[in-house]
Formats: sequence, structure tokens, C-alpha cells
Amino acid sequence: MHKLLVLYPHPTDPEAFRSYYENTHLPLAAQLPGLLDWRYSLAVRSASEETYFAVFEADFPDAETLAAALSSPEGEAVQADVPNYATGGAIVLDYPVASP
Repeated sequence: MHKLLVLYPHPTDPEAFRSYYENTHLPLAAQLPGLLDWRYSLAVRSASEETYFAVFEADFPDAETLAAALSSPEGEAVQADVPNYATGGAIVLDYPVASP
């Protein structure tokens, strides 16, 4: 399994972020080819300080499927949409998931 993780720092307008993210961006992300599952949270907590406002996780079978999804028309649309709501930017990570 390969995971895509997106961390969102605090936006200038949290309510606008929430509305756009849930009503526009997540439906776009749900269309990524090869996507196995996804989840998100707008209630991110930290033991030291509130560094992030939101987190998104997506599961793909492997790195190649993720790369294909991101370079597809749907993936390009998802990536192009980020500046429409993420005024704090976005940190995008991907990694293989290891099992014990």
C-alpha cells in the first residue's frame, strides 16, 4: 500500500476553507483513478502547538498507481484546485506503508 498525506497549515479564513474543501475539493479528490480509500479531518490537534488546520489521507495500491493518478486529468484538476481554498498552502507527502 502507498499513502498520500496532505497537511494544511491554518488558512486565513477557516470557514471558507471548510466550506470549499468539503463541497468542492473533496468531491474532486474522490475521483482520483486507483484510489482505494480516503479520509480527512478538520480537527487536527498537536501536543505542542496547532501547526496544521486539516489533514487528508489517501490510499493507493502502490507508488505507480499514485503517480498515474496525480498525472491524470483528475489529478491535475485536484492539484490546480488547491490555491482556491488553501491560503496557508499545503504540504504533500507520499510513502509506502510498512506492516509489522
